Amino acid sequence: MLSAAQIHAFQTQGFLILPQAASAVFCEQVIEFAQQQLTAHCLPIEYEADTRYPGAPASREAEGGQTARRLLQAYARDPMLAQWATGETLAAPLRQLLGDGALMSQVHHNCIMTKQPQYSTATGWHRDSRYWQFERAELISSWLALRDETVENGCLLVIPGSHRMTVEGEQLDAAQFLRTDLPQNQGLLAQAVPVALKQGDVLFFHSNLFHAAGKNQTSATKFSMVFTYRAVDNLPIPGSRSASLPEKTL
Repeated sequence: MLSAAQIHAFQTQGFLILPQAASAVFCEQVIEFAQQQLTAHCLPIEYEADTRYPGAPASREAEGGQTARRLLQAYARDPMLAQWATGETLAAPLRQLLGDGALMSQVHHNCIMTKQPQYSTATGWHRDSRYWQFERAELISSWLALRDETVENGCLLVIPGSHRMTVEGEQLDAAQFLRTDLPQNQGLLAQAVPVALKQGDVLFFHSNLFHAAGKNQTSATKFSMVFTYRAVDNLPIPGSRSASLPEKTL
């Protein structure tokens, strides 16, 4: 259970780390499973080429185009992953933050992130709520570090408290990424901090928190498992992608 101080920290900063929420044994089991799925090309998979991010391979047929970025639909891939996504380790603190009846989305995140060496791309500053359609931009994602996460292998970077900031449209580009070339954004970007994680740590972060990630500059793949949750009264917009798959109650 979260302490009052932890709840306050999440509410004010927009993120919270739960140290050693998962065992090393569990993390290694998930990595082994992920490697098997990648070797067998078990779809659905998002490839770096699909992101269209700066520096990504131009297509799946280009050099590095078959570099996997995410094993999608993780919940449905194996009971081990489903149990983690809705088990009490995550469910208990998430119910404290979101209320009883909180639900897991099968549309958003619901994946094993695989930031691989050489062809992995950096991710610009964004809020996940930019492409999610819910009544309120108040969802929470859980990010499990399956290996240590550092600046060198592309850990998340966050701007503390940015989930409560108002950003004008001209501060964002056409894809809703925070523009780094604007003087009015420099003060905001100067507040950014890296979120280094140890294997087994869980990061909770708000869907309106500005975050980014660098490239993996090491020789080992960085694996993370990510799921997203909403309050029972924060409904997906009918007919939107966010409402396209059934949700799972915690």
